[in-house]
Amino acid sequence: MTDLMLEKLLRFQHPERVLPFARDLDAHILAAIFRTDEANYRSTLDFLDRQRELAAKRLADTPDVRSHLDRLPFRPGDHLVAIGDSMTADRLSWFELLRTLLKNERPDLGLRLDNLAVSGATSTQVLASLPAIRRQSADWMFCMLGNNDSQQLDTAGGKLLVSRSETLRNLTLLRARALPADTSRWVWLTPTPVDEARVATFPFFRSAGITWTNADIAELSATLLADDDPVIDSAPAVTSAGADAFTDDGLHLGITTHEALAAHVLAELAEGTRR
Repeated sequence: MTDLMLEKLLRFQHPERVLPFARDLDAHILAAIFRTDEANYRSTLDFLDRQRELAAKRLADTPDVRSHLDRLPFRPGDHLVAIGDSMTADRLSWFELLRTLLKNERPDLGLRLDNLAVSGATSTQVLASLPAIRRQSADWMFCMLGNNDSQQLDTAGGKLLVSRSETLRNLTLLRARALPADTSRWVWLTPTPVDEARVATFPFFRSAGITWTNADIAELSATLLADDDPVIDSAPAVTSAGADAFTDDGLHLGITTHEALAAHVLAELAEGTRR
């Protein structure tokens, strides 16, 4: 396994989230799962941690971000929870950048952030983990799902991995049942657009017979944007990142996009989302 492959695996995969029954998953065991030694495992995690800290520092040095950090709607001690797929599970994701930024710049709030996102998860799989989500007793729940549901089998125009009606049913049930308290807040993030050209030529996707189209993602996003809860549109962050918006597969976001999305989420929270 190359170091680049290990970096990509560690960036997106969290065995402890899909093996909740496993106990004492220490660094030695986790390194073995990724077929590497503990020293290489730790050094790769340190590398990703440094990237995240640098990205959070760039955000903190932005005047708009600094202003928004002073006007957040959170109460001291609030518990923020994120559910979703690889767009959130990513160790360099918008949510992990917010975690680092809030820890460094607003320690006075004493916020607790828990990321439950699992790479590859569909809305059906997240719904199946509803009991664990409810146990979090979140004060704020951030939900970003739909990219994997929108995966098409075989070719563009093929069957969706999860039908649109099933996706909407799953999201409705999550919204209705994931928060045990009426005082808790729910925030949607729309699924992100993709780079269709990169997706179409990425070797793994081609050999697996899967693809994505922006038309499907935009249709689902439009449904969310019509919801009564606060909705944060992820598309502008992708647009603002330009050529650096995606990793090589055209599906996963580059850190530039995650920085833009983290800043966008902060702005929406500070200024009051449109609902």
